[in-house]
Amino acid sequence: MTEINFTKTYSPLTSAEIVAKEKSNMDEKRFKHCIGVSKTSRKLAELNNYDPDKAALAGFIHDYAKQVSPERFIKVIKEQHFDQDLLNYNRAIWHGIVGAYFIEKELKITDPEILTAIRRHTTADVEMTILDKIVFVADFIEPGRDFPGVEEARKVAYDNLDDGVGFELAHTLDFLITNRKKIYPKIFAAYNKWAVKD
Repeated sequence: MTEINFTKTYSPLTSAEIVAKEKSNMDEKRFKHCIGVSKTSRKLAELNNYDPDKAALAGFIHDYAKQVSPERFIKVIKEQHFDQDLLNYNRAIWHGIVGAYFIEKELKITDPEILTAIRRHTTADVEMTILDKIVFVADFIEPGRDFPGVEEARKVAYDNLDDGVGFELAHTLDFLITNRKKIYPKIFAAYNKWAVKD
């Protein structure tokens, strides 16, 4: 596997320390996914005139908290005064919104833009920065993803980042509705902003 190295970590920790901490926080499959999202974030950044190194770092750490235990998430939601409605959801939502808390505490990354991109990568939002969009979309189209429509999703995203956000939101909403899953309200609002075609 190629060595992962970030020229700037936005943290007192070195690149090697961040990589080691992330690797110890998840299984091998999730770690490979994070590498794929990092590389895809870099590519999307280059296509959209954004800092590729910063995008690659944000993409790499986006799922840092994905495999944190539900008990730890619940404790943080209660003790850190997060929106208590989050308790009605699960790690699929928590690892973004609450995951940024673990990244700040454990990886010591305090850059607001990176933390916001982590918070928004599971739900998107009505307002999204370029970095928010890059991480959100890269998570969906990284090379390890294999689902019906993934090639179209990649083409759309590489052609136009905003369209990529809209495509992903439409696909996600369709999946959640088809499988009768609970939908976090912010996803509806983001869909109305980015995915609706007049």
